[in-house]
Amino acid sequence: MTGLRYVYAVCRPFGTPLQAQLTGVGGDPPRLLTHHGLVAVVSHVPEADFAEEPLRRHLEDLDWLTGVARAHQGVIDALTTVTTPLPLRLGTVFRDDSGVRTMVQEREESFLRTLDRLEGRVEWGVKVYVEAEREPEASAAPAPKPASGRDYLRQRRTQTKSQDDLWQRAETFATRLHETLSESAEDARLHVPQNPTLSGASGRNVLNAAYLVPRVKSEEFVERVERAKGGVPGIRVELTGPWAAYSFAGEETTEEEGT
Repeated sequence: MTGLRYVYAVCRPFGTPLQAQLTGVGGDPPRLLTHHGLVAVVSHVPEADFAEEPLRRHLEDLDWLTGVARAHQGVIDALTTVTTPLPLRLGTVFRDDSGVRTMVQEREESFLRTLDRLEGRVEWGVKVYVEAEREPEASAAPAPKPASGRDYLRQRRTQTKSQDDLWQRAETFATRLHETLSESAEDARLHVPQNPTLSGASGRNVLNAAYLVPRVKSEEFVERVERAKGGVPGIRVELTGPWAAYSFAGEETTEEEGT
């Protein structure tokens, strides 16, 4: 089959077959391309969409990008059930199998080091939100209509102080939670808080963290997160995972464009 090679991940050889019905980006089923002691997981994608120029244009198309990201993640999720994959960046494309093998050979040592570090480990994501809209108590009587400009300013100061207090409590809570969860993890990453306009999540994101956890200790980690939920009114804790260890794959997973 003609077309460019889309690379999802690099991993060590594994014996368990991938799901027969699994499809990747563009609907093509992923296949395994072995080189030395490593396996690149690839599929064919059309040059009309994934050559350098059209790919650059597509990256500005949110609907197109969402579809590619969903297919990409589907392959990574399938790999995670049978091995420890080292995910590559979305849109990592090469001209042909030879280009993929050259990339694997050039980065073989760093791939092997990272795979050794990630073996038997998964990534868990934890986010903490301030649910600002929940701060006023629903059962409380509505604030009286201000009788004057002074009354209005007093009410505004009270509301602002209440919100500031909540945010301060949330930041303290998030700091302590991160310290606690880091004790159950081998490594942790603090990501930039999410923009609610882009993420669609309600509230203000004050913690956006990833934790590298041995599979055998995942239950303990999840229990720690569950104990933290509902601990502070107006603060929401969200747990996602287990994922392939995207946040801990290292700088060597930067996209290599081979077209």
